Amino acid sequence: MRQSLPRVPQDRIAVLIGAKGVTRRELETAAGCKSLQIDSTSGDIEVTWPEAGEYDPVKALKLPDVIKAVGRGMAPNRAIQLLQDDWFFEMVDLKEHVGKRSSQQRRIRARIIGSEGKIRKMIEQHTGTEISIYKSTVVLVGEGSGLISARHAIEMLASGSEHGTVIKYLEKERRKTRMEARSLDYIVTKDVSEDSEDFADLVPGLAEVSQRRNRRLKAAQVDPEDAEEVSEIFKRLAIFREEGFGYLPRDAPELVEEDLERFLLGCLIDEWGR
Repeated sequence: MRQSLPRVPQDRIAVLIGAKGVTRRELETAAGCKSLQIDSTSGDIEVTWPEAGEYDPVKALKLPDVIKAVGRGMAPNRAIQLLQDDWFFEMVDLKEHVGKRSSQQRRIRARIIGSEGKIRKMIEQHTGTEISIYKSTVVLVGEGSGLISARHAIEMLASGSEHGTVIKYLEKERRKTRMEARSLDYIVTKDVSEDSEDFADLVPGLAEVSQRRNRRLKAAQVDPEDAEEVSEIFKRLAIFREEGFGYLPRDAPELVEEDLERFLLGCLIDEWGR
């Protein structure tokens, strides 16, 4: 099956192909396609897929976004993350905020990048996204919730919001995300705990039996540094080896010597803790 992909600008064709075609082959391998044909003159792209059932249809749907991201200035190794199921693509057109005047577009690009790229890095760090700025467009890739916050931050800057206002918004969103994650962990833990308590309530005396058993097992622990306790254990084990068959139920399966020894040692430790 053949599929046409978005055309890339002339100055991005070499980036998409890579040195000696390395980047193109990496894209082919990651997407699972048979071939990726790139016209080095026009920038037209066509991909050939294997027979139905031999490739991932989700990757076939997401590959055009990878091409668009690379065509809009994003490094291929970053854009290729879009092939993951939980990564998505967003693009903000600065013309919608400041019009077609190139001077205004440059001003907004500078505001989004910030001094030494600090504002862009801050947005990426707070939202877990990757951001690329190319001419009049801003490309964002990342996971769902972080991608929404990053897009809103870009649109705030493009609409004239101060850097401080945008930073406060990002910090607020990050705190909100952390609180939601903690609340979800608490709910899951609480549900598991309540389920355990409810089960114990269904069986009268189960909690008391469990407590007694835990105390007995704790008391049964032998201190390996205590020579007398260790010696006593081995003395009793020798006796149990000779007389321990009385502990076995009549319908018990035959045990090899190693299994029998483990069984007798368990009985002995149980007796020791009483």
